[in-house]
Amino acid sequence: MRTIEVFIVAAILFVAFATTSQFATLPSPRNISGSNMRQLALSTLETINVNGSLSRTVFSNPSGSSWASLQIALAASLPANVVYNLSVYDIVTSPSGVVTYSLFRSLSNSGSDLGTGSDASSYVVTSPNTTFTVTPQKIGESMGKNITLYILNCNDANGWWITGYTGQSLASDLSNLLSPYFQRTILVNTTSQLGQLLDNTTLKGERLRDAVVINTFGEAVPIPTSYANMYSRDSYAEYCYQVGKKVNQYNWTWASIVGWPFYYVSNTVKLSGSQNTWGIYGMKDVAKKGLTAFLQGLDGRTYSSPPSDSQTGSPGVVYLSSDAQYCLNYYGIYPAPYQTSTRALLESTLTTYNLNWTSKSLTFTETPDHYFAGGTYSHKDSGKIYGSFTAIGLTRTPDIRITALAILQYYRPTMYKSEFGMVGTSRLVVLQLAQQGGV
Repeated sequence: MRTIEVFIVAAILFVAFATTSQFATLPSPRNISGSNMRQLALSTLETINVNGSLSRTVFSNPSGSSWASLQIALAASLPANVVYNLSVYDIVTSPSGVVTYSLFRSLSNSGSDLGTGSDASSYVVTSPNTTFTVTPQKIGESMGKNITLYILNCNDANGWWITGYTGQSLASDLSNLLSPYFQRTILVNTTSQLGQLLDNTTLKGERLRDAVVINTFGEAVPIPTSYANMYSRDSYAEYCYQVGKKVNQYNWTWASIVGWPFYYVSNTVKLSGSQNTWGIYGMKDVAKKGLTAFLQGLDGRTYSSPPSDSQTGSPGVVYLSSDAQYCLNYYGIYPAPYQTSTRALLESTLTTYNLNWTSKSLTFTETPDHYFAGGTYSHKDSGKIYGSFTAIGLTRTPDIRITALAILQYYRPTMYKSEFGMVGTSRLVVLQLAQQGGV
């Protein structure tokens, strides 16, 4: 009985297989084992143009020798059993916006049409003689403000924590890097000129309010003689308070490029007999009180002798935030994606003095211990900004690209790129491929 059941099941399966085979359609051998002609065509064009040779040939004289070189390159790039037709078209746009394609030149290693079994890829190339420009939006332009960039370049001040550089050399480099983004860039060449700005007096008739002020002297800040005479309490911490107060009053963005901000003050004439405990004369050690005093002024508090508590820490290796990485690609500024921080601000310091930040104003990711190695922090009152502070708390030697990135990340000027709108600057290349032999 079992034998009969097994025989019946086998018979049913055989009949089902035979019936299915009558209707099954097997794929063409070409589709099973043939090359992907479209992908091969595109990769061939990209490979030939990797050093711009395809662009140069396409825009050269139609009877020039470079076309023969292109044929050699195609023969070397394609399998021996693949034939091709290469066509180059001029792209013509009429005044009404209609785009047409006019044949300019063609090449082929086949004596006939490649047939329906062929496939093709297209590739747009641009003339090597075409120049494309990128024009940055001026910071403040979208708000109707002509924001000025001041860069401290005081020839009567010394810097610290800027090993290998001087404040003046850094000022020149920052000017070259950031000037395209501002309506006006002014180098503040003496401490007395800095005193003018603090006293609400312009240097060249520029807009003083809402300005960006970059201190290139690292952990030291230049001090005008007039301010040194008036605000010398607590080893000139009172002067640091006055700077913070002016940043609040004029709605400046004050930028410290490296290290512990306001740790020293410098004036090579007024403080010629003083040194910063490391043998650099013309400087005075304010120590930890300087930053605290500055933050008191920025927060609009009444001055009181600051405690010598630490406002910074050393989290070690820190990494650019995802937003900063986006901005470095957008603005074309490429510092190393990780840095070493020994002067990072504590989150509690920022909140104590009513400083605010967003993910788009943090240049480095907040560390697990709640340190901020770099970013721009705004002081707000009733939702309105009264001064901002860019602090780059890295170890020496300074990389001014980090400061530039932080400023651009905070203000977000738009980059206006040139368009492919000129007649004759682009041509379309179509490479059609097919296999020789049977299916």
